[in-house]
Amino acid sequence: MTTATSEALKLTGRINRIEPSATMAVVAEADKLRAQGIGVVDFGAGEPHFATPRHIKDAAIAAIQNNFTRYTAVPGTPELRDAIVHRHAADFNSAYSRDEVIASTGGKQALFNAIQVLVDHGDEVILPVPYWVSFKDIVRYAGGQNVLLESDESQGFRITPEMVARLITPRTRVIILNSPSNPSGAVTSAEDLREIVRLAHERGIWVLSDECYVYLNYTGRNFSVGSLREYKERIVVLGSLSKTYAMTGWRLGYALGPAAVVSAMAKLQSQSTSNPTSIVQKAAVAALSGPQECVEEMRREYIQLRDHVVKGLRSIPGVTCTLPEGAFYAYPNISAFLGRGNVKSASDVAGKLLREAHVATVPGEGFGTSEHIRVSYATSKAELDRGLERMRKFFAAL
Repeated sequence: MTTATSEALKLTGRINRIEPSATMAVVAEADKLRAQGIGVVDFGAGEPHFATPRHIKDAAIAAIQNNFTRYTAVPGTPELRDAIVHRHAADFNSAYSRDEVIASTGGKQALFNAIQVLVDHGDEVILPVPYWVSFKDIVRYAGGQNVLLESDESQGFRITPEMVARLITPRTRVIILNSPSNPSGAVTSAEDLREIVRLAHERGIWVLSDECYVYLNYTGRNFSVGSLREYKERIVVLGSLSKTYAMTGWRLGYALGPAAVVSAMAKLQSQSTSNPTSIVQKAAVAALSGPQECVEEMRREYIQLRDHVVKGLRSIPGVTCTLPEGAFYAYPNISAFLGRGNVKSASDVAGKLLREAHVATVPGEGFGTSEHIRVSYATSKAELDRGLERMRKFFAAL
């Protein structure tokens, strides 16, 4: 390569600060094996196995037939923004207005936009570990510094206000919350969430609450920090229809927050993706405003699948696993197998598990831990059993 070519390929510092998504990397590797005719049991992808409910699909079809195919306002149609506000108010007793909500192309874009408008170079962001793979890199892309809050596996990976308080410095700009958590399934109590938000408000710190899995809470009580009306001026709630309504591929997320923050996010979105797909917006209105029984039906089945996979994982000698209280992931500890042969890391385990046993999981390094793999149980019991049996044989041979 010539010097001129090398200079032409020089990339920006901000893109070199981040890594590809660990979960997307697993999906790509699994797809390669499938292309070779290999039957892969997929515990890697973080998406529901349910079909999108019929009334939601019908709304999208009607939108196409009625030629609702043009640009909309950048933050979404008034109809959609009102539907988001009304659904959240009905379920969590929040009090947002139309100018305090923005719809985006998936929850990840809402998160990206929020961090870009709130985090500047040198700002500190408190991030509980284990964390969803994109949190750390989006903060880095904005020039922020991640301050990692190590949780305790023996306590179910839950975080407490005391743990957060110890990490606050004059440079702390944002605290990221994710309850129920991806990847651990941990649920922070409503009382602890309230205290963390109160503490942040008192110190002038923003709270970004990723509530993608808020309806998949198995403790008996769904809770959103958006219900804490007295603190809403320092809160941004990030939501998504992907998991709640089995709409991952539709790409519809949203943020609820102060009007000034939402306006800034809309300005950024206007120069990137602009409005979410018009057809999807109509489907989203049907999801949010229509019958909600499908949400509870999926939640009940996930609880059964959770219990099934945790029992199966715990039956594998050497594997331990905390009981997740939400989302649809188990986060087993596989440290007993590290150091055996050429297996030195969770990435080694996940790689060999995929190549040799044809079971796709995500290594813990992508989530900030070194002794775990993430197992998605959003699949059938039959598929869980097939994968668990392969895992049992694989670990017995290590």
